[in-house]
Amino acid sequence: MNARTLAMLLLALLLGAAAGWWLRAPTLVPEVSTAAPANEPTERKILYYRNPMGQPDTSPVPKKDSMGMDYVPVYADEVEDSPGTVALSPQRLQTLGVRTQVVERKIARDQIRASGRIEVDQARRLVIAPKFDGWIEHLHANQSGQSLRRGQALMAVYAPELVSTQNEFLIAQSAARKLPAGDSAEAMQRLADAALLRLRNFDIPPAQVERLRQGQAERLLTLTAPANAVILEPPMVAGSRFMAGDTVLTLADLSRVWLVAAVPTLNSAEVRIGQAVRFTSAALPGREFTGSIGFVDPMLDASMRTLEIRVELDNPDGVLRPALYGDVLIELASDEPQLLVPRSAVLDSGTRQVVFVEVSPGRFEPRPLQLGRRAGDDVVVLDGLRAGEQVVVAANFLIDAESNLRAALQTLQAEPGAEAEDAMPAHAGEH
Repeated sequence: MNARTLAMLLLALLLGAAAGWWLRAPTLVPEVSTAAPANEPTERKILYYRNPMGQPDTSPVPKKDSMGMDYVPVYADEVEDSPGTVALSPQRLQTLGVRTQVVERKIARDQIRASGRIEVDQARRLVIAPKFDGWIEHLHANQSGQSLRRGQALMAVYAPELVSTQNEFLIAQSAARKLPAGDSAEAMQRLADAALLRLRNFDIPPAQVERLRQGQAERLLTLTAPANAVILEPPMVAGSRFMAGDTVLTLADLSRVWLVAAVPTLNSAEVRIGQAVRFTSAALPGREFTGSIGFVDPMLDASMRTLEIRVELDNPDGVLRPALYGDVLIELASDEPQLLVPRSAVLDSGTRQVVFVEVSPGRFEPRPLQLGRRAGDDVVVLDGLRAGEQVVVAANFLIDAESNLRAALQTLQAEPGAEAEDAMPAHAGEH
């Protein structure tokens, strides 16, 4: 064995001994600390995601807008709560029964209730007032409330002027026919035409005029009803004398009547011509009559503190009798969509109106409002809200109580010297 072989053998023995020791030795694993380094930043809490274009739209989860842009996350450390803001956990929201509703723009609808009565349509009120003096010989329409048909005989009257005018016509017509053609015949014909015109101006019926042309004069004139109507006032009795222009009979056409309603002064500014109206009466159960406002009185009734309106109603079957009372509903509707908030969401202290707006999931901010008129279960918002915002409509009184408490605490903490007093030890000043 030469020296080189011996050297290689010794090297192999040394390497084998070293490998055995390494396998038998315990494995050393460096200990890793689970604690985060002091300078490593903690994870920020995301409250909600807001619209990237600044619209009043938020989402509790990531989403995209209509243009494909990602909503921007809003972190808890970025939100500065306004005084009175309340943050509630989902469990607390469920316990309190908090419900929210979206503020929307829509047509504002409401109703005004008033009392109303049926009156005679003054445009359909008729009076029989002859244009000549005379006497009532026979009275056919002799009862108040009596129904009359168009053309029905009312009374037969005697008028000396009518009798003399008829005789004048007959004499002039006869002379015009007997005289030879010439100036005298023409003069008689003009006299006859003048007498006939005078009779027509006295409202002599065309049938009686035709009989007069045929040479038949009549002592009495029969007055007839100008339309289907009823007698309103007691007529004059038979044998009564009347002068030209005296009212001998008063009639009314009740196929169309007036509904006169007294609207409270509080709602007077909301009444407009053309608004829909419904009328019901306890005397006519199950019946409803509809129309629209045709007239609004320019003057208020100072004694009753009401505004009078007038509606024309069709009355084909005559059930709407004058002096009938009932209930009136006036339908109100805005011309354009308006911003509306539920009335249950508004907290009215008497001096201001407040709603709670959900600015992020579980966070509610008190928001003062400027309100307009009521619209059913809603109220018009003039200022303070935007369409799409969520407002609390249930349990808002409980949220308001907690909001007032937090606002009071924030006010106390913000007062000068409050921090110094809090920092002073309890035993400070004791001896």
